[in-house]
Amino acid sequence: MPVHSLYLSKLSGDQRDELSRRLLDRQSGVCFICEKPIDLALQRDGLEIDHIIPIATDGKDEENNFALTHEFCNRTKSASDLRVARAIARFAKIEEAANKEDNNERGANLGHVLRAYGGATRTLRLAVDGDSVRYSLERVGVVQITTVPVWKDNLSQMQYCFVHLPLEYLHHDTRINPRSIGANLRELVEEFNKKRPQLHVALGWWGPANGDEGMVSVFDGQHKAAAQILLGTKAIPIRLFIRPNINVLLEANTNAGGKLRQVAFAAADKQHLGDSLFKERVEDYQRLKRLQPDDLSFSEADMVKLFRGEHREVIGYIVASAKDQITRSSENTLMDFVEWAGKAAEKPVSYSTVDKTFYSEFLYMRPLDSPLDEGLEIGSNPRQVEREQIVRLMSLFADIFFIGQWSTETGGRKVEDRVLKGEPIQPGHLRAWRIAREEVLINVLKWVRLTIEHYYAFNREMVDKERLMHNRFPDPVWKMVETVLRNIGDLPCWIDTKLAQTIFGGKPNRDFWRRYSRMAFLRPVYECLLEV
Repeated sequence: MPVHSLYLSKLSGDQRDELSRRLLDRQSGVCFICEKPIDLALQRDGLEIDHIIPIATDGKDEENNFALTHEFCNRTKSASDLRVARAIARFAKIEEAANKEDNNERGANLGHVLRAYGGATRTLRLAVDGDSVRYSLERVGVVQITTVPVWKDNLSQMQYCFVHLPLEYLHHDTRINPRSIGANLRELVEEFNKKRPQLHVALGWWGPANGDEGMVSVFDGQHKAAAQILLGTKAIPIRLFIRPNINVLLEANTNAGGKLRQVAFAAADKQHLGDSLFKERVEDYQRLKRLQPDDLSFSEADMVKLFRGEHREVIGYIVASAKDQITRSSENTLMDFVEWAGKAAEKPVSYSTVDKTFYSEFLYMRPLDSPLDEGLEIGSNPRQVEREQIVRLMSLFADIFFIGQWSTETGGRKVEDRVLKGEPIQPGHLRAWRIAREEVLINVLKWVRLTIEHYYAFNREMVDKERLMHNRFPDPVWKMVETVLRNIGDLPCWIDTKLAQTIFGGKPNRDFWRRYSRMAFLRPVYECLLEV
């Protein structure tokens, strides 16, 4: 809401209308914040004039510091400075477009911001001459040749230089840095908007396979780079590694977000990095064993044995790769209801919960002895079958409990408190929120496992329980699993509003829900098994 303006208070109605026309003309006919068209006649009751730079931060109470906005945009903006609010609104559009562009995208990254602002269109030609490097930016109208010194990192022995490059020459490296841009972007935009320098320089690398021309790939500092770009910056300073060992950069960035905890990587991002490192280890194995690039006749266990000096890390890469393939499957509809950084208010499930329930219960966490390519052509590869079946289970769960049930508008913020206060919550929405609790979901999935194991027992078939998902289930198994889930979903506890004060009011541990599930879930499961 705009702060009282002495300047505006002195204007007559006609003078204020004239000011609105001048501001709209200056803004090319669009709202200053959302940059969507304004119709002065149609929207005359829903417009506001506000200070661009707030008076509280030394903004002047004069026409040059006014902007015309939609009332809704101005009153729901995330910052008092309209320039910051506009930058955040622009990013929201970029994020929305990124998610529509690729269903597997989980938010926007620096690459999306660069493309929205005309970046990531050029490659850079460098001439490395001993202790200096020369380059020219004539493709964007900078014809003079720039020479900068080359430095060598004493520990890694990698060469690097410092360059200041237009956006056209910058690209985002999604392999080394798969993170999307997080919620702290607004704070960074505010910092840069207040002319406060951020001391960390973005990191990039340049290393064409052939010749002297290649992309400048930015892999660190994307939040700060994006904040500056959204405020109108046309060039970014980069610490540029010259022909580096990419595997070293990849591992360094992975460790920074993992065991060193220097970067707040979400679990899904860590697993995506692990998938990249797994692929690198596959290539390393092929090279060391002098195999062809398409030769996958070795196993995960063979890789662990060869890289025995880092066997724990390699096992971690194997598991991370398996999780990442499931998480990023285009057929995994559960991921549409997953919050990637904690259990926020918009979606019912946190990624951490997915990791500790579906993956913990059904994913095989040890290296396999079978060749990586075993059964790939006929669809019987163990990891392939495992991935397909976990995706199917997760999507079935989403279909029963979330699709058409969960309301983003209602959300999950303090749901149980709202129930206690008498706020009407749709039963399907309440059930979705409650069954998505980690301590509840893990016990639901244990009954799913029990259902599958009982099918094989009743049919006198032996099955490795640790590698349950490596067996392709026949249709009757899936029918039983669906029936069990639907029967569990029909239990009255999920929609009983009185339970908001008791078992759903706090956070009972897994043991509580295991004991409760023995009573509540046993009959639905037993009834289903009788149908076998």
